Amino acid sequence: MSTPQDVERTTDDTPRWKVIGPGLVVAATGVGAADLVATLVAGAKFGYTLLWVAVLGAVIKVVLVEGAGRYSLATGRTIFEGWRSLGRWTTWYFAPYIVVWGLVYGATAMSSSALPLVALFPDLSLRWTAIVMGLVGLALVWLGTYRTFEKVIAAFVGVMFVCVVGAAVLTLPNLGDVVLGLRPIFPDDSIINVLAIAGGVGGTITLAAYGYWLREKGWHTPAFMRVMRLDNGVAYAMTGIFVVAMLVVGAELYYSAGIAAETGDQALVQLSDVLEDRYGEVFGKIFLVGFFASSFSSLIGVWSGVSLMFADYVGNLRGLPSGHPDTRTGGRFFKAYMLWLTFPPMLLLLLDQPVGLILAYGTLGALFMPFLAITLLVLLNRRREGALPHTEVPERWRNGWLSNTFMALCAVLFVVLAANELRTTLSENLSWW
Repeated sequence: MSTPQDVERTTDDTPRWKVIGPGLVVAATGVGAADLVATLVAGAKFGYTLLWVAVLGAVIKVVLVEGAGRYSLATGRTIFEGWRSLGRWTTWYFAPYIVVWGLVYGATAMSSSALPLVALFPDLSLRWTAIVMGLVGLALVWLGTYRTFEKVIAAFVGVMFVCVVGAAVLTLPNLGDVVLGLRPIFPDDSIINVLAIAGGVGGTITLAAYGYWLREKGWHTPAFMRVMRLDNGVAYAMTGIFVVAMLVVGAELYYSAGIAAETGDQALVQLSDVLEDRYGEVFGKIFLVGFFASSFSSLIGVWSGVSLMFADYVGNLRGLPSGHPDTRTGGRFFKAYMLWLTFPPMLLLLLDQPVGLILAYGTLGALFMPFLAITLLVLLNRRREGALPHTEVPERWRNGWLSNTFMALCAVLFVVLAANELRTTLSENLSWW
């Protein structure tokens, strides 16, 4: 376990990269296939015009993740303990959310991880490969320690960097157009694309899991505040590089050639075919490896981070002390949620996904990011004792005007996105009935 003195010595010396860890985990987990597809499609539709939005999205996540980390370090409490101090309504919301979300996300993550493997090896069955991916992810997180998990994530990030950024470099982007893309311009019919990219870059429940990974790393007091901010900043700089690289690929290979990009994970399989046609079979295969690294790192990240959140939730309801072994990596509540993420979703892979379940998933999922942004605003500004002891942030670590401005903008952005997502989900699914 790291001590504050160890961290200070490390951050004062040259090899600062050695302290990077939980931020890289949360960034790699958040940037899955869906984020790469969103920026690829934006590049295909609008060229470099929305590049500034991809950068803005990374900045937004820096603010939210820093807020979650600052709350955990300043109070020594988890984000769920903070939510619970706001009233019982947070518990009522979180319980159905984490149950339904986990069920549908488990099936989605397994399928997304299997798709590039099936593209590489066409004889494989997508359904059974997806099931194997779930089992492999379960074994990796179940049997390993947090330290091992962090190293595995770092390896996948390295693979993603080589494959995704390599694809962007391969296309020989027009640097002049890239720079012009940083101007805040809204092309016609792009407002939903703008909101989706800004809000979706690495944006999932795993943003709230950051504080749990800090605790598993051994960073749990305000003495680690400086290194947490370094960790978070470097990780989301990496996130920005990924999404910018995908937008460059979309602009150079699709927009300039007038090719329409597919939607969903199939868009990344299509991109590997485009790379293969233009640059040779090797480059198409390499990109599929990067696609797999992105999807599978998200899978094991959720298996770890959201399982920690669930374990803390159960531990709180049972009155266990904060940080009880049952609520940590390898604890029984942690393992119980991992089983929920793995086995029940396999039924969704074998059967048609129920419309009602998808509707609940879309509704609860759309509401989570506004919930996170608004509750962080309250927790990081509150000047009174909460319903639970020791949940108030000391004055030194409360929000300043800049943090409040950015968090308020985040809250507005996610409320608008939630309204659009709910409208789309309801219209698509209720019409089925």
